Amino acid sequence: MRDLVERTIRPVELLVVGLAAVGGLLIFVQMIWISYGVFMRYVMGAPDRLVTEATALLLFPVALVGLAYAMRENSYPRVTLLTDALPPRLRKALALFNGAVMVGIGVFFSITAVNATIRAFNSGASSEILRWPRYLFWSPVAVSLCLFTLYALLRLLQTALRPASEAE
Repeated sequence: MRDLVERTIRPVELLVVGLAAVGGLLIFVQMIWISYGVFMRYVMGAPDRLVTEATALLLFPVALVGLAYAMRENSYPRVTLLTDALPPRLRKALALFNGAVMVGIGVFFSITAVNATIRAFNSGASSEILRWPRYLFWSPVAVSLCLFTLYALLRLLQTALRPASEAE
């Protein structure tokens, strides 16, 4: 079982890194677009209404595409002063609890995001100024959250199958 989890986690991590790269690309696009908006507003004296809405709409997907990558890099904030002092079995139990909480939260938000994507698609709703379909903004969020949930589940299994002496 441990080998199966290890073999499964590798391709998922490739997707995680790819999604983080997409997030970086979105940030780059936002940077260019915001710079264009500042130029138009202060140099040309003609503010572009589209810039504000576009960057606001892109902030939500950008905020979530890196969730799984942050987990991969073990970069969620945490205080380890007390947990480092715990015996290995208790540390593993705490890591399992933490992983289960992450999976639970991921499942909840994945269901919510997929539901929102489907509803936005079915309703045909679009943004107010740009008239871009709303489902285009919910889709990357839903994909990101589903990938995060899958990755969190695999990491939970990895922790569960690891001996207590190797627990984080």
